[in-house]
Amino acid sequence: MPTGVHLRDARQQLFDAAERVLLREGPDGLTSRAVTDEADCAKGVLHRHFGDFDAFLTDLVLDRAARLETQAAALRESAGTGTVADNLTNALTTLFGPVPMAVIPLITFRDELRARLRQARSGGGIAILAEATAAISAYLTEERERGRIAADADIDSLTLSLVGGGHLLFTDHTPGPPATADITRFVTGAISGAVPEHPA
Repeated sequence: MPTGVHLRDARQQLFDAAERVLLREGPDGLTSRAVTDEADCAKGVLHRHFGDFDAFLTDLVLDRAARLETQAAALRESAGTGTVADNLTNALTTLFGPVPMAVIPLITFRDELRARLRQARSGGGIAILAEATAAISAYLTEERERGRIAADADIDSLTLSLVGGGHLLFTDHTPGPPATADITRFVTGAISGAVPEHPA
């Protein structure tokens, strides 16, 4: 009986397979067997690279969270261009895209995974939301320094409103993400008191 194909970059191929299963089946369907079947490899391949399935899931979440750093850098670089509302709308659409939105319930679903993420890094227990929070906070701080956010704006409160409200907006909208106009309306309302009438 065939045991599957040889994986040249086993870790990344297993991560990619797990992502596909997660998007298709949700957290309940993400098992080690489902991952190796999706990757078309022997079950032993996963255990050769990871101590157990929770170790695999921990590295998967950290890998996907790290990918958000690229989007975070792009958001910071957008400071001073376009409008603050448009930049934040685009950021939320990316930060709460299909993969992050699939990973968040996976973290919620598995107690052991949350525990291992907390051990792996500060704020790791909510890895994806922590990345989104850091990205939004850094961007708002940059815009405040440029005078496009009020000097007395409470960045922590604004960030909490945008990340918490944004997460709820994307979670509560099925099928697919909310319309861009709905995201912009939410963002505009969230930052309305913090954007000067005549920004610098």
